[in-house]
Amino acid sequence: MKRWLMALGLSLLLAGPQARAGAEDEMMGFIVDQTISHIGHGFYNSFTDRLRATSRLDFNLVVRERPDARWGSLVTVEYEGEVLYRRFLPPNTTQLEEEAVAAADLVKQEVIQRKLQRLLQDTTDLERDEL
Repeated sequence: MKRWLMALGLSLLLAGPQARAGAEDEMMGFIVDQTISHIGHGFYNSFTDRLRATSRLDFNLVVRERPDARWGSLVTVEYEGEVLYRRFLPPNTTQLEEEAVAAADLVKQEVIQRKLQRLLQDTTDLERDEL
């Protein structure tokens, strides 16, 4: 029994670097729902349905909602801590699905634009996190 455990430990030590995930490995495709009201949940569902239908989802997003009795709900979509979409949805929204589809298309284009900017950024002297 003791030899078996030692052999297992030795094999784990030798295979350790290959078995571990790299620092850049990150789970992608999450769209976090931080909506509160019925309007927010309806927006989130239509938004995610459109994104999943038109994109590979190789990025993560956060959909937040801040309800307001007077103006409706303020809905924001964040990508890497930056707000890509912000809009007040009135309480009697009849075109909620159309607004969510337009928001999904806009956010997808903004994410693509940000990724292209990051790829074309000159980082010969400094790394991206130092800029």
